[in-house]
Amino acid sequence: MPNNEVLVQVQHLSKKFCKDLKTSLWYGVKDLASGLSGNQNERELRPQEFWAVKDISFELRRGECLGLIGHNGAGKSTLLKILNGLINPDAGKVTIKGRVGALIELGAGFNPILSGRENIYNNGAILGFTKKEIEEKVEEIIDFAEIREFIDMPVQNYSSGMKVRLGFAVAAQMEPDVLIIDEVLAVGDLGFVLKCFKQIDTLLPNTAIVFVSHSMPMVSRICNQIILMEKGKAVFQGEDVGKAIDKYYTRFVDNDSNVVFDDGSIAYESVEILEAKAYEKNIPQIEWGNTFKLKFKFRKNTLNEPPAFYISIFDKEQRPVAILEPNIEELDSKNDSNLIEFIVEHKNLQLSKGIYSLNIVVSKKTNNEPLLRMNGILSFQVLHQTDTWPPFLLKSSFQSI
Repeated sequence: MPNNEVLVQVQHLSKKFCKDLKTSLWYGVKDLASGLSGNQNERELRPQEFWAVKDISFELRRGECLGLIGHNGAGKSTLLKILNGLINPDAGKVTIKGRVGALIELGAGFNPILSGRENIYNNGAILGFTKKEIEEKVEEIIDFAEIREFIDMPVQNYSSGMKVRLGFAVAAQMEPDVLIIDEVLAVGDLGFVLKCFKQIDTLLPNTAIVFVSHSMPMVSRICNQIILMEKGKAVFQGEDVGKAIDKYYTRFVDNDSNVVFDDGSIAYESVEILEAKAYEKNIPQIEWGNTFKLKFKFRKNTLNEPPAFYISIFDKEQRPVAILEPNIEELDSKNDSNLIEFIVEHKNLQLSKGIYSLNIVVSKKTNNEPLLRMNGILSFQVLHQTDTWPPFLLKSSFQSI
């Protein structure tokens, strides 16, 4: 079993669908007729058709994990269904060697009226295992899924989490040559997800994995190759997983702020990052370790007392990672009594590489009564040559003792 063996080979794969059912049925009849003589226009779109997958190519060897990322409708699930043989492509070729285990849809592959135990035997048989081989693994599967007291109950009565547990347990414990996983781990609880990743680490040296997820921490955790899809096409492909994740977030950053609360006493006007290195699609970029300098502008409407400004930083997964110390001194503009302009400065920025956004809360200094709260007033990107998922990359030094 050579470790560098190519297990999945995809060559110029394309699949088109039709938006209208009646038109789709008519095209199906025409395609059946043209199939007798050969369709010369299979790569051309007809009215109402669109490419769900367009000209995708890649190779996946034993021990490699390919991450497929992109927003909903990008074509990821269609590509997985082609790989799993559920639908046929309109063009291109797929070659897969060995046994294929797939978790591409919640509960897919299970017969709902059969028990969990019976479904284990069914799935094992589909994968090509003999009854004896399945019997040797069935106890391990039940233990891994942690649903022993429900294993003889019909699967149709299982919760979504129980279906995920059983589905992953069957797919992983059967040790397939190719494992396809589509977002289903998002349903499981944290303890089981960690258990799944530990199992994936065990499988990976002898398995080729195709992994689809909207969770970039999961993707960065296990993938060593990546394809970023948009409208069926690969807009980025390669081994630089961090770069693809940055592009994924950059494409969907929205700098239109969201007003959560506003009593009308103070109005937000603008914010900008001073001394930004460059801009990528209107997103300012800052080098790791540089000074983080923000310039704000607000206008007082009816406010007659000095406010406090609380500026928080959220990461690309919209988790709060830091808050800047609020102002102690009173802030006012020298030229306009109703204008509040100020600069906030943080030296030696050590946020790790990635996309971040700013939220702000303005409140009274006397009693912290909120006046204005806004989310996503600005997005910015921290640049560094090292990809790390934790939100901070702290400067440090090492010395021998």
